[in-house]
Amino acid sequence: MVMNKNCIIRLSRYKNALYRLQALGFVKVFSDNLADSVGVTASQVRKDFSIFGISGNKKGGYQIDALLEKINSILGKDQPQKVIVIGAGHIGSALMRYRGFEKEGIRIIAGFDIDPAKINRSAPVPVFPLEETKAFIKTNNIRIAILAVPDIAAQQALDLICAAGIKGVLNFAPLRLHAPDTVTINYVNLEIELENLIYFVSVEEKTGKGQVEK
Repeated sequence: MVMNKNCIIRLSRYKNALYRLQALGFVKVFSDNLADSVGVTASQVRKDFSIFGISGNKKGGYQIDALLEKINSILGKDQPQKVIVIGAGHIGSALMRYRGFEKEGIRIIAGFDIDPAKINRSAPVPVFPLEETKAFIKTNNIRIAILAVPDIAAQQALDLICAAGIKGVLNFAPLRLHAPDTVTINYVNLEIELENLIYFVSVEEKTGKGQVEK
């Protein structure tokens, strides 16, 4: 079942809100609580949940433990997810050093680069030569990759990992890439995000209106 991307993004936000509420000692939650935490309507929460067969009780709400278990299963977080990074430059290296993924069940297990100076097989997250990527993906049954290479090398690197069996890519290269229909690509363009942020801050300063609709 293919879902609307915005629905999946909201599920991730519901999950994070549930963990925060759980940390505060809540055992149950109502759609109104989640709506306030995420910035949507209560009817939107119920609609999103109904798509996945999640039902609550008007008087009792949702059990947080059971709801988290269900959402994590939907998001594929009920089992550890192994991820590789293609490109061990500034962004790739920062991602490999970041430990915050682990609490979400995401483990970056290796990086790959074409530069011999960046190869380090004994690092906590080892970096291997790019030509070893295909064998590593197949041997370790990797489905997800992060692409953090210069734009000139992005399409070639994508073709390589797709041919090896990668099914999902988070792409930091500042251009659109071509991939088989069986591969999902999510794009992260920091420059565009910053430009958008600068624009809306400027508009707010000129007009005095906060919370500009984006």
